[in-house]
Amino acid sequence: MSTTDPLLGSTFRERANEQLANAFLRVAVPKATDHAVATLRNRYRDHDYDGLRELGREIRERAVGDLDRYLDELIAAFERNGITVHRAPDAAAAREIIRGICREEGARTVVKVKSMATEEIRLNPALEADGITITETDLGEYVVQLDDDRPSHLIAPIIHKTKAEVRASLSRVAGRELPDDAAELTAFARGELRDAFMDADVGISGANFGVAETGTIVLVTNEGNGRMCTSLPRVHIALMGIERIIPRLEDLAVMLPLIAGAGTGQLITTYVNMISGPRRDAEPDGPERMHVVMLDNGRRSLLGTRYQEALHCIRCGACQNVCPVYRQVGGHAYGWVYGGPIGAVLTPLFRGQKDGGELPQASSLCGSCDDICPVKIPLHHLLLNLRHDRTAAGEVPRHERIAATLWSYAWSSPIGYRLSARLGRLGIGLLGRRPAAPRWTGPLAHWTQGRALPRPARRPWHRRVR
Repeated sequence: MSTTDPLLGSTFRERANEQLANAFLRVAVPKATDHAVATLRNRYRDHDYDGLRELGREIRERAVGDLDRYLDELIAAFERNGITVHRAPDAAAAREIIRGICREEGARTVVKVKSMATEEIRLNPALEADGITITETDLGEYVVQLDDDRPSHLIAPIIHKTKAEVRASLSRVAGRELPDDAAELTAFARGELRDAFMDADVGISGANFGVAETGTIVLVTNEGNGRMCTSLPRVHIALMGIERIIPRLEDLAVMLPLIAGAGTGQLITTYVNMISGPRRDAEPDGPERMHVVMLDNGRRSLLGTRYQEALHCIRCGACQNVCPVYRQVGGHAYGWVYGGPIGAVLTPLFRGQKDGGELPQASSLCGSCDDICPVKIPLHHLLLNLRHDRTAAGEVPRHERIAATLWSYAWSSPIGYRLSARLGRLGIGLLGRRPAAPRWTGPLAHWTQGRALPRPARRPWHRRVR
C-alpha cells in the first residue's frame, strides 16, 4: 500500500456515483446515523445541551485562540512527566519520526488504537515498508485493514459493510467458515487481537485531548484496546494534532460528556484513558518509554484566518450523522480521511483547492451540521467561504460561473424572480412529460440522473397565497 493518498485521479461525482450504486450503503448509513442522532437527543433530553455546547465552544476557542502558549505549557508538562516530545510540521515528517522510533527500539510488531491522525499521515504503509507487522485493534478498523479498505465514518469505521462482508473477512483470517453470528465473530477477532497485544513491541495511539495543565493524553474508547495498546507494549507513541489541546484538567468535565454524547449518545464512553507518562518505579504496568508526536500538517496555517474555528473540531462524527449528502453517499465519496461536512471543510484547507476544492459543493447548506456540532462550529458558513475561495481561484467551470451570474441578476428584482420562476415552471412541465434522460435535459443531465422531475403544481404557491 502506498503512502500516497488515493484522492487524486477521481472526482466527488465519480466516487459518489460508485457509492450510490451500493444498495446496502443507502439503507445502512441512514439507519445507523438516525439511531446515533436519536440517542444523542435522548441523552440530553432533560439537560441544557445548548448551554453545555456553549461551554465546549468557549474551551476550544480559548485553547486554539492562544495555541502557542498552551502548546509550550503542554510540552513542558509532557517533558516533566518523562515523555519525549517530537514536532512534526507535516505528514512526511510525522511518518519519519515514528519510523525512526520503531527502528531505534528494534520493533517488529506494532499494535494501533483507532486514530484518524494516523490515517491522515498514511502511517501503516510506511511501517509495513520497513517490514513491521502492524495490527489495527479497534474491531472496525481491524476489518477495514483486512480488506485493504478505509474507514467510512469518524466513529463507526465499517458503517458501510454488511455482516456477511465482515464474516467473509474474518473467515479468511480463520482459514475456515465462521458462523453467521455477531457474538462469535467478535469473539474470534478478540482472540486474534489478544495475541497481537501480547507480542507487540510498540503501541501507537492518537489523542482525543491533551491537557496542558498536567501533560495528560486522554483517549476515549468503547473497547479495551486503547488501554491494552498503551500499557502492554514496552513503548507507547501518541500522535496528536496540535489543536487537540484543552487548557485545564477540569475542562474534561465539559469535553468528555460532549464527545461521548455527540459521538454515541452515551453518558460516558466505556473507557476513559488518562496517560501522564511512562511507567514509574512503583507502578506495576505501563510502557517503559513514551513519545508524543505533535502533528501540524496544515493546522497552524488556519490560525488567524476565517477558518480558525475548523480547528475546534473534536472528531465526534455528529455532523456526518445529520448531513443529507453524507447519509446518501457515505464517507468514501469524500476521497480523503474526513467525510461529511467537517471533511468538506478540512480537506480543501489541508490539501488545497486542487485536491479538495469541489467538496464544499457537496452540501445542501441546510445548516443541520451547525445545529448539532457539540462545540458550535459554524460549518455551513465555512463551506460558503470555501465556495467563494474556489471561485476566486478560478476552479469553478465557466458555464457554472455564467449560470450563477445570470441567476443572481434574475433574482435581484421581484420582476426578474417572477419571470424566471414562470419560465422554470414551464420548462419543468415540458421536460416532465418526457423520459428523464440526459438527451432531453441538456445542461440538467447530471442533476436528473437518478431523479424523477417533479410535476409543477397547477397553481403556484404565490398565487394561492394571494
